[in-house]
Amino acid sequence: MTEPTTLAAMTFAAMWDASVRSRGNEVFLRFEASDATVHEWTYDEFDRVVAHTAGRLTDAGVDAERGVHLALTNSPSFVAAWLAAIRLGSWIVPSDPMATAPELAEHLRRTRPAVSVVAMSRQGVSAEASATAGDDVRDLVTIPVDEDDVTLDALTTNEGRPSVPVVIPPAIDPTDRAAVMFTSGTTGRPKGVVVTQANYAFAGTTMAAAADLGPNDRQLVVLPMFHANAQYYSFASAIAVGASVALMHTFSASRFVAQAARHGATHASLFAGPLRMILARGGPWTPEGTEPPLALRHCWFAQNITNDQYETLTDWFGCRPRQLYGMTETIPAVLTDEPVAPRPSSMGFVTTGCTVALQDADGAPTPVGEVGEIVVGGTPGHTLFAGYLDDPDTTAASFRDGWFVTGDRARVDADGRFSFDGRRSDVLKVSGENVSVVEVEAVIGEHPDVFDVVVVGAPDPIRDEVPVAYVVAAPGAGDTLVDDLGEWCAERLAKAKRPRRVILVDELPRTSVGKVRKFLLTEAASRSDGDTPHSKPGVDPVDTNTDPDSLQPSAHPEENRT
Repeated sequence: MTEPTTLAAMTFAAMWDASVRSRGNEVFLRFEASDATVHEWTYDEFDRVVAHTAGRLTDAGVDAERGVHLALTNSPSFVAAWLAAIRLGSWIVPSDPMATAPELAEHLRRTRPAVSVVAMSRQGVSAEASATAGDDVRDLVTIPVDEDDVTLDALTTNEGRPSVPVVIPPAIDPTDRAAVMFTSGTTGRPKGVVVTQANYAFAGTTMAAAADLGPNDRQLVVLPMFHANAQYYSFASAIAVGASVALMHTFSASRFVAQAARHGATHASLFAGPLRMILARGGPWTPEGTEPPLALRHCWFAQNITNDQYETLTDWFGCRPRQLYGMTETIPAVLTDEPVAPRPSSMGFVTTGCTVALQDADGAPTPVGEVGEIVVGGTPGHTLFAGYLDDPDTTAASFRDGWFVTGDRARVDADGRFSFDGRRSDVLKVSGENVSVVEVEAVIGEHPDVFDVVVVGAPDPIRDEVPVAYVVAAPGAGDTLVDDLGEWCAERLAKAKRPRRVILVDELPRTSVGKVRKFLLTEAASRSDGDTPHSKPGVDPVDTNTDPDSLQPSAHPEENRT
């Protein structure tokens, strides 16, 4: 295995400090709140917010051993708490702000943070999660915030008095923990990906270079902050070069282009699902049709779109979007398309500073043109994630001869261009988010009236895939089982994980040794429109939004393939 050409030696805390010193009077953050009002901070101004927030977190017991749990939609409070934790040499645990109480309790129980910063509107769910976590978080300090608030008093004051700012941070090592991000896996139990200070710094420098991002550029962030995409590709890259960020409280398909123009954004990052939502709800726009003029010159996206969709978006955006491939574990996107003649069906080439190969099941190199498994080289804690939280066995099993094994498949041509060719069979991509069918099956299987269950994916024109559950009812189950399961899942699963349809069957198709023939169910789910006699639509992760134009907070991009 060839080592990467670049190792991240800088801490993320030092990277932030360097940009504050060099770009202090320049804008760091513009925030558009839910009422469309806009507030902005320079690097110097936001650094003072970070210093006081760090003081508040210190008072609450945050240090290198005890981190900060965040259950917030896009907001300046998220950014302040994140950077304050980084300054203290501590770490964050970002959760889906719309997660259920059991899901939040799992995160709290496994990380035992000192502080949980939550939205005022979700305090009830947060309290339930804390109670469920029990003694593991008995001394947890909860700080409720208004996500639209730009005074940030809840984070910068303590009992009505300004907290003592932390100006000089403690000694921080590049391999110190900076985040634990939970991602779905095929085991059914979310894995905690440990991210270091060096990881964030490496993501920032690598992605800034790949996007040709400079200090005078501005990232438009519409994807949720709790996800790696917004942290790695947008915020970290901006901080790496002293650029600015325009943060939207949520994604809006109909307003995306206008927001990009309004905030003077030059760079953005999306997924195929949001792009198709823009096509469905917006336009036609042209770069010349916006006021002020649209300044976008770069846009990342993940997952394929059609050639026609790509050409329409190119006309609307005024630039040719470029596809990429990465995972929470790989830190930067390890594959990125080039600015000259990018292809909508290709993930591009190996990103400068990264190492990627294709291998067969035995670890042998895959010949050009043949399908192989994507493996990524690097140094854990520097250019790759540090490992899975408290799970050395799973960490070891995810590597083969020093290569991180992604489980995703691709082809590479003679020019070195990669094309995606499938994914893990037990992980779906719902609006870009990784959803483990094993996790969904486990939740449904806990219902007392369910005898057996299998969850498969069905294609969806907007979300790429949606979960469909095939359920064998237990003897004596009532006629309301489908409705009951809808309520059951709503209480226990985030919206992206809830089955789009629940289909009752007498038995599951099996092989002679008892294994379920899932491919038959996948084919059936692909053909079914949800109107069969024993099926009923489940909860739709986008359509049930109070704002159907928006991805946040109910649906969000994935934690795996970014």
